[in-house]
Amino acid sequence: MSQVLDTETRRKNPAKRLGAWLGAMATAMIVAACSILPPPPTAVGPTAFYRIGPGDALNIFVWENKDLSTTVVVDPQGRISLPLVKDMPAAGKTATQLARDIQNRLTKYVTDPVVTVMVSSFVGTYSEQIRVVGEVSKPSAIPYRQGMTALDAMIAVSGLTTFAAGNRAKLVRIRGGVETSYGLHLDKLMQDGDMSANVPLEPGDVIAIPQTYF
Repeated sequence: MSQVLDTETRRKNPAKRLGAWLGAMATAMIVAACSILPPPPTAVGPTAFYRIGPGDALNIFVWENKDLSTTVVVDPQGRISLPLVKDMPAAGKTATQLARDIQNRLTKYVTDPVVTVMVSSFVGTYSEQIRVVGEVSKPSAIPYRQGMTALDAMIAVSGLTTFAAGNRAKLVRIRGGVETSYGLHLDKLMQDGDMSANVPLEPGDVIAIPQTYF
């Protein structure tokens, strides 16, 4: 009996059925339109670990070997030298990887060496930097840090200039040789404190801020 009533109801309400169909079509069109837009920036995993670059200062500790422990600066060729270890490639490695490589070199001279490497001053490799250009107080290349966001980058460059069109800023990202641009709303972030406008960054990102129209 209930099935008969349901059938009769559908027959008596064609307008309702048409409205539901139009609503479903509209939803499908919206979803299709959204699918052509680039996804919002997302944080990365393994590539987020800091990699040593030229200009970085390193504290190197060799356990129970004070004479071998030292502080060095990575040279422009990405190498370091310390007692008993000369011209060791360092750029592009994590601190853990470099410590392991130093240990391997030291085994010729020290029994079971234990090495710790700590980065005390950060510059980073070119591919690990965030570059901020345009209408900011201090256009800069900033070492990437795990979990870094657009707000962190803006603080590092001392914020926007008076003439910045922050809500027309762009984030340019290259993945697998493909360049993608995302719109940023830096005025909302910096002036209004709207944290929904904050986005995670990835190594190699470029933030470009144009000048406002007059």
